[in-house]
Amino acid sequence: MKAKDLMTPNPACCTPETNLERVARMMVEEDCGCIPVVEQLDDLKPVGIITDRDISCRTVARGKNPLEMEAGQAMSSPVISVTPETSVKECCRLMEEEQIRRLVVVDQNGSCCGVIAQADIARHTNKQLAGEVVQEVSQPVELEPPVGVFA
Repeated sequence: MKAKDLMTPNPACCTPETNLERVARMMVEEDCGCIPVVEQLDDLKPVGIITDRDISCRTVARGKNPLEMEAGQAMSSPVISVTPETSVKECCRLMEEEQIRRLVVVDQNGSCCGVIAQADIARHTNKQLAGEVVQEVSQPVELEPPVGVFA
């Protein structure tokens, strides 16, 4: 099985300049939790990805007003991408290694043509593989303590 067999094709995309209110509306309209961020809407070259979690953790949780911010200020970058021909096993390995829940799928021109989410892995693969991806991606990440904090 390959990425093209389980990806959500032709996802809605935004640019770094798209305001976060519009990004959130796109998520509601598309019933999704992420929107690929592309350089321009006419070439769809991904520069990042923005999730509902990015919006809440990078804006609201930091006391910023998301209604005054753009996607580029809250997106995750660089984007981790695969091609439609990438094996599902390799997609899972990348998700686990990078501890990410979504991959952007790019075509031969490097343009966004799909998204693979953990839910796609769960729906289209066996329980063992899906469980392994969820377990590995969900491992806590050890963060460096803030400057001035001593252990």
